[in-house]
Amino acid sequence: MTKNICVFASSCNYLDKSYYHVAEELGERLATAGFNMVYGGSSLGLMWACASKVKEYGGKIYGFMPEKLHNMGVSTDDCVELTVTPCMRTRKAKMDELSHGLVALPGGFGTLEELSEMIVQKQLGYNNKPIVILNTNGFYDKLIQFFDVIIKENFANYKLCENLYYIAKTPEDAVKYLLDYDYSARNDNIKKELLYKR
Repeated sequence: MTKNICVFASSCNYLDKSYYHVAEELGERLATAGFNMVYGGSSLGLMWACASKVKEYGGKIYGFMPEKLHNMGVSTDDCVELTVTPCMRTRKAKMDELSHGLVALPGGFGTLEELSEMIVQKQLGYNNKPIVILNTNGFYDKLIQFFDVIIKENFANYKLCENLYYIAKTPEDAVKYLLDYDYSARNDNIKKELLYKR
């Protein structure tokens, strides 16, 4: 079965060019590896840089956009299916439902919120999806350091956080991780002794 990979990313058109190049390379590598893409449905920014390459190289793109943003005219007609949702929460739920894994490219507060929610879902055992943080230009260095502080200071149990996410330096690294991942493995994280004991 073809896997659908959700990509969280910035919708900004005014970033350093290197970010768009990496997003385009990720899209090309996802498609040539046989993955489809689930994303926010935008025709802007890193979102579209990645999605356009997925389509160009033979993959399918599925877009999900809240009505408020759709009414602003920032969606694309190139999706095999574009779903307009009533709100951001519904959008995230629909994207999660259709995807088998995810990659977070650099992005703003929305990307951070989406990534954090998916990490928590996996932490608590609701899914076992691969979560890849593509750390272009060291963009996520300080966030990764903060995650380490959360674990070190016991705000998260380190046993529950083992293998929660993978830090990739390049699109090639990210796609290799997705290809090698055991999608059938069970996630038994939700255990009382792990939640309450250190």
